[in-house]
Amino acid sequence: MGYKNINFLTGTKFLVTGAAGFIGSNIVNALLNKGYKVRGIDNFSTGNIDNIQKHLSNPNFEFVEGDIRDFDTCKVICTNIDYVLHQAALGSVPRSMKQPLIYEENNVKGTANMMEAARISHVKRFIYASSSSVYGDSPNLPKVEGDEGNLLSPYALTKKINEEYGKLYTDIYGLECIGLRYFNVFGKHQNPNGAYAAVIPKFVSQLLVNDSPTINGDGEQSRDFTYIDNVIEANLKACLAPYEACGKSFNIAYGDRENLMDVYRKISTLLGKEITPIFGLNREGDIKHSIADISEARNLLDYHPEYDFTTGLELTIEWYKENLLGVKSY
Repeated sequence: MGYKNINFLTGTKFLVTGAAGFIGSNIVNALLNKGYKVRGIDNFSTGNIDNIQKHLSNPNFEFVEGDIRDFDTCKVICTNIDYVLHQAALGSVPRSMKQPLIYEENNVKGTANMMEAARISHVKRFIYASSSSVYGDSPNLPKVEGDEGNLLSPYALTKKINEEYGKLYTDIYGLECIGLRYFNVFGKHQNPNGAYAAVIPKFVSQLLVNDSPTINGDGEQSRDFTYIDNVIEANLKACLAPYEACGKSFNIAYGDRENLMDVYRKISTLLGKEITPIFGLNREGDIKHSIADISEARNLLDYHPEYDFTTGLELTIEWYKENLLGVKSY
């Protein structure tokens, strides 16, 4: 269970794109703690140098400030790499509704650049971040791979295109690609600031300073919130999964759901706060409910998420209390 007992050959080298971002920096931290060699790249459009600062002097870590939209850069960083863990992308459904072209540039062109560079460099396997947003307007619960609806945002479209590229690169070019459809990932290093910040860090950061958070809609919408260490497990296990998993995409979640009001109440209780939230408009492009069927990931990736929502939330809040209370701004 978890990723602590997952082992690779001595000298294995990983490339993590989006290495200074929320998910990427947590993966970098886990790999370096296990003693592996890691190369990271980030252009700091959303990543934060603070997330990887402590690793910059580690001889096993090589960091490149660069942009995956530049193919020459992609070729350089894929050289002598065994596994690519591709996390670099622009997130946020609402932002993509306002700026579709930058999502095309970053999420589609950037990912295609990385797959081609990985193919040229004979990378063993290419693991990439997809998203639960590819399920679009499908009303069916739980969400099952192969039962997708109409896409609802440019962000979702970019992730679906990534999956099609992953299948093509596996089938045509022999680059073993596996997509991971993340469901509402949360945890340490997640940015609580900005108009498009994820709900859990936003709630925590505002409650810590006694502000009233805004809940979009009626608060009854539900999500399969997934603690970051479960995502790390999925990435590492995907590297070692049987070939049958390649060319496919898998739900990466816990397999349970919480509605936003319950999440707000749990955070308030853990922080000892009694603050009434503000209710705002529904977010454009959002779906009402989401929960994942993780049986395919369990069967083909040996994915068995260790952290349930409550355990992950407790760990997350402890991290924010240490890092947000006047110590750092993320």
